[in-house]
Amino acid sequence: MTRAASRGVTEPETIEQHGERARLASWRADGQVAHLSPTAMRPLSAAFVDSCLERLRARGFTVVVTSALSAEESAGFLKAGFDVQEELELLSHDLERIPGVGHRLHRPWRGERPRVLAVDALAFDAFWRLHKGGLDDALGATPSVRFRVHGRRDRLDGYVIGGRGAGTGYVQRLAVHPDARGQGLGRSLVGDVLRWMQRRGAARALVNTQQTNAAARALYRSCGFQVLPEGLQVLARSL
Repeated sequence: MTRAASRGVTEPETIEQHGERARLASWRADGQVAHLSPTAMRPLSAAFVDSCLERLRARGFTVVVTSALSAEESAGFLKAGFDVQEELELLSHDLERIPGVGHRLHRPWRGERPRVLAVDALAFDAFWRLHKGGLDDALGATPSVRFRVHGRRDRLDGYVIGGRGAGTGYVQRLAVHPDARGQGLGRSLVGDVLRWMQRRGAARALVNTQQTNAAARALYRSCGFQVLPEGLQVLARSL
C-alpha cells in the first residue's frame, strides 16, 4: 500500500521554485486524488507543474486535480498533460442589492463540523464533496472568513463559507440539505455572507459554480450576481 493511501489525507505541502509557488494537498479522504493549487500571482510554467507531479507521484497519489483556473493560468497545466475536468461559470456581485436574511444563522461550534460535512455530502456529487481537510482549506483560504450554519444540533440544514482578501469577497462554499430546499435558505445564506463582505469593505463578491449546476446558477443570479464573460476551468490528469 502506498504511503498516501495508508495514511488517508496527507498534510498539505507548499512547493516554491524561482518565484513559482503551488500548494499540494489531498482532494479526497482516500488519499488517491491530489489537489494542486497555484498560490503565486504569476501563472505556473509546464516545467514547474511537472516538478509538482513528480512530488505527488512520490507521495502515492494516482490522480491530480487543480483549483479553478483562468485561461491564462491553465496554459502551463495543459502543456503538462492536463485535460479539462469541469467548466465553471464565474459570477460577480456589486454588494449593493443584497438579499435579506430570513433565517436565524449561527457560527458553528467545532463539534458541529461533522454535520457540516454531512450536509455537504448530500448537496454535492461525489467528485465535489469536501472531506475534513477540504473544509479546513476553505476556512483558511483567505485572511478573513465568515462561517455560518442553520439548523439544530442534531441536524444542520445548510451552511455558507465566505472570505475576503485584497478588497474582494469570495463565496467559498454553500450547501443546503435536500430536505430544506425551496424554503429560501440558500438566499439567506448568500445574503448573510454578502452583508458581512460589505461591512468588511469589499468592493465586490465573486463566486464560481459548475455550468451544469442549474440550481446554483439560478440561486446566485436571483441574489444579484452577474455572469462574467471569462469562465474558469478545473483541470485533471492521471499520475
